[in-house]
Amino acid sequence: MSIKQNLQQIKDTLPSNVTLVAVSKTKPVTDLQEAYNAGQRIFGENKIQEMVQKWETLPKDIEWHMIGHVQRNKVKYMAEFISLIHGVDSLKLLTEINKQAAKHNRIISCLLQIHIATEETKFGLNEEELITLLTSEDFKNLKNIEIKGLMGMATFTSNKNQIKKEFSSLKSIYNNTKETIPSISIISMGMSGDYQIAVEEGSTMVRIGSSIFGVRNYK
Repeated sequence: MSIKQNLQQIKDTLPSNVTLVAVSKTKPVTDLQEAYNAGQRIFGENKIQEMVQKWETLPKDIEWHMIGHVQRNKVKYMAEFISLIHGVDSLKLLTEINKQAAKHNRIISCLLQIHIATEETKFGLNEEELITLLTSEDFKNLKNIEIKGLMGMATFTSNKNQIKKEFSSLKSIYNNTKETIPSISIISMGMSGDYQIAVEEGSTMVRIGSSIFGVRNYK
């Protein structure tokens, strides 16, 4: 099937309140253009350099989402155009995003990453760290960032009950966080392999790559 058909098939299964981020990392500009021509406007990349090159080439009404782990020294390269940074997991990173956003007179939207998986390799805050961050004076002084919601990745497993439990725990943390920041509206969870479970558990943003563009070619 074509990229257009894949996109349509996925969109047909998503409720209207769920945003689809097309994960285009490692994919050539021609593939992104094909998805764009089919109506997709939100793309997710995990390498800043690659994303900058694509941003320079492709139409300017695209919303670029940074979905990979962000190194603080790279924030400056995307501060001019980034729409949403997904994996923010420290006050230090937020402070750097705030600083670079101010240079461009922008407010940059961010999602705070919560650790819900059993794997140690996944980044993210636990609930206690999240509360500490959100109630700190340093956080309250950041005027050029806006926390739009939370994101998290489930364990890479075929055990659907475990995945469901992890997504459910993120939804519960999200509900608690909404009492502190009533304006949050995004709970980003679910990828190609588990997005249907994520949507059932309350996800409002899914990140889908291989089901749209096919298997990735890692060099």
